[in-house]
Amino acid sequence: MKVNLKEFEQYEAVIGLEVHVQLSTNSKAFCSDSASFGSEPNQNISAVSLGLPGALPVCNQKIIAYAVKLGLAINSEINKYNFFDRKNYFYADLPKGYQITQDNRPICVGGKLKIRLESGAEKDIILNRIHIEEDAGKSNHDLDRNFSYIDLNRAGVPLLEVVTEPMITSGEEAAAYLTELRKLVRYLDICDGNMEEGSMRCDANISIRLKGDKKLGNRCEVKNLNSIKNVQKAIEHEIDRQINLVHKGESISQNTLNFDAITGKTSPLRSKEMANDYRYFPEPDLLPIAISDQFLQEIKAEMPALPEELYQKFTNEMGLSSYDALVLIAEKQTADYFLSLAEHTKAYKIASNWVMGVMKSYLKEKQIGFDDFHVPLNEIAAIINLLDNKRINHHQAKDKLFANLVENPQLTVAGLVEKHHLGNHHHEDDLSDFIMAALNKFPDKVKEYHNGKKGVIGLFMGEVMKLSHGKIDPKKTNQLIIEKIESLK
Repeated sequence: MKVNLKEFEQYEAVIGLEVHVQLSTNSKAFCSDSASFGSEPNQNISAVSLGLPGALPVCNQKIIAYAVKLGLAINSEINKYNFFDRKNYFYADLPKGYQITQDNRPICVGGKLKIRLESGAEKDIILNRIHIEEDAGKSNHDLDRNFSYIDLNRAGVPLLEVVTEPMITSGEEAAAYLTELRKLVRYLDICDGNMEEGSMRCDANISIRLKGDKKLGNRCEVKNLNSIKNVQKAIEHEIDRQINLVHKGESISQNTLNFDAITGKTSPLRSKEMANDYRYFPEPDLLPIAISDQFLQEIKAEMPALPEELYQKFTNEMGLSSYDALVLIAEKQTADYFLSLAEHTKAYKIASNWVMGVMKSYLKEKQIGFDDFHVPLNEIAAIINLLDNKRINHHQAKDKLFANLVENPQLTVAGLVEKHHLGNHHHEDDLSDFIMAALNKFPDKVKEYHNGKKGVIGLFMGEVMKLSHGKIDPKKTNQLIIEKIESLK
């Protein structure tokens, strides 16, 4: 039985996300094994990551710094005194039989992250906590019909688990939140955010209830979603599934689910565990963590400008549109380059158009980033300033100046302008002569224009462009052509 739209609208979804952020450290959380991705199976292991008797963990201090960085970025309260716990469960890829994590005393409490939806609406997603834990190994069930294979390279790799409050209401909101969180950890340089390689994995807890009801329904947890698109699809499917179950008079079992990206459907993995199933207790082999005020100040001093701060700067101080600002801050390299460029020019709108258009297209074609772009910033700014002053047109800027500079970064804009005799005609008598020559050359097209065929303006513009050797301001010329042709009626 498929629920109709009116019945569907009686319900609201209540969603909480748990995102595992793999930290970009060289070594694992509690031993010196390499934390690199892509090694041959079971190469990055030792007595500690294998959980052999007598092996003792030692905390990697960098994971504390990275956790504090993220906490400060989202305005969490930093617990200055916190400790580790053991989360006990038994699975083949967890050799110790327990996972080192934080339960009672997480390193960060609370905080919020702003999201923006396609409608333009904004919403603060409130966080419950951020805690440190180690990853488990990886089971592979596809290599053999009769056996499962275990790779323990990932066992002990450091994670931050970022847990939201159950306040997300749709797949779109969940996708927007993940997009912002991934952007943030990349800005902080604590995680590469590559979900396909498992650097970020998301578990979604989903329930439904009648609108206005305060009681939460039975929740299902969809595990290990490895792309933002899959998170949105899994949530949307699960909301539909739960509403359909309720309308058929069936109950919603509190299960852990798997999501099949091909079919777009969820299926049960096991019944949902409760917290007491894990028998948490303090980790006896690791000392508590004491965070000093000096350590906090050092971390604060290292913090870069963050996406929301840059968004406000670009829109409020530089007058850019919300769309332009969001495109510029989507990647840290792009935002950093634009900020550096803005130190050489005040033509912020033209500069943003160039960074997002001409320059991004060139970088994509060459498969490089802004860090590998070697044309001096002051020369790119010189092109933008010439455009802003209407000394050159876009064609000249892109095909004469930019094209030559990327081929030979030692050249200068001033030298290229002189060499190619660039610069727009500003004398209206000259421009007027070119326009009249174009109109006189095509008198039949002038009649067509007067009969309503406005598209012929392009023909006249092309002719004026040829007569002036491209040295015109297209916007101004287009306006003058229209004025001249209208006067011939």
